Amino acid sequence: MSAPDSHWAGQRERGHPALMRLTAWAARRLGRRTVAPVVWLVVLYFYAFGARARRAIAAYQRRLVNAGGLVAPLPRAFPVYRQYLAFATAMLDKLDVWQGRITMAQLDIADPDGLHGQMGHGRGQILVGSHLGNLEICRALAEQTGALRLNVLVHSKHAVHFNRLLDEAGGGLRMIQVSELDAAVMLDLAQRLDRGEWLAIAGDRVPLQGDRTVPVQFLGDAARLPQGPWLLAGLLGCPVNLLFCTRQGDRYRVSMERLSDGIAWTRATRQQRIADWAQRYADRLAAHCRLAPLQWFNFYPFWKDDA
Repeated sequence: MSAPDSHWAGQRERGHPALMRLTAWAARRLGRRTVAPVVWLVVLYFYAFGARARRAIAAYQRRLVNAGGLVAPLPRAFPVYRQYLAFATAMLDKLDVWQGRITMAQLDIADPDGLHGQMGHGRGQILVGSHLGNLEICRALAEQTGALRLNVLVHSKHAVHFNRLLDEAGGGLRMIQVSELDAAVMLDLAQRLDRGEWLAIAGDRVPLQGDRTVPVQFLGDAARLPQGPWLLAGLLGCPVNLLFCTRQGDRYRVSMERLSDGIAWTRATRQQRIADWAQRYADRLAAHCRLAPLQWFNFYPFWKDDA
């Protein structure tokens, strides 16, 4: 996974901008049911000509089955292709939610720590998400209801064309580049927290600087996760929460849970403390993958042995 051509950020965004814009326009004007056959054909194309991505998904599914504990079994027929279809559905959902076609009434929220009630009150917090499911649902509804001002921290300008489509669909994108956590970036983030804004960051994307990772056990095998979320939490001194949103039929299951009231480390303990928190995150991500096995959208070699 450390080879330059195997890093997710080094992969070009697939899909011609004009075709993506045409598909988005058709979904808005004609409805999803009319556009669905076209989407299936597009997905079939990427499935047929994306051997590397197919192998990565198959490796994930194999580990998921071998690790055991699947709550929702994988489909027997064409499970890898079905994961591509799930990804296409998630893309259309992202367009729909920014246009008001998905509402709070369609959400089933599991929030044992009362995090929803804390949003918009007091100092901000960190939400660590993943590429499982569709966090855009949560972000769009939070923005539209005025409950929360959420900043998404990203490592690169990946998927720039699709992000532009979301912006055109009504999503006021507030993405902050955090490839380098220098003093200016940290000051800006701290000020946002002080204003009551929240920060969201993915915990399952390895940064461009490959040495800024930590080893974990994920679904029974060795993988590497970024240090970023746990470094940020220690530097900013704020609570850290996990957020997952997966599609369940025609509804969406949102799970919010407190991971820590505050992550503290010293120079001497930093490496071990970050490794501990990354492993806790990996365990929770694995648990949610078992609930929605087709919805973890990492289309690149993730495990060390797959590099």
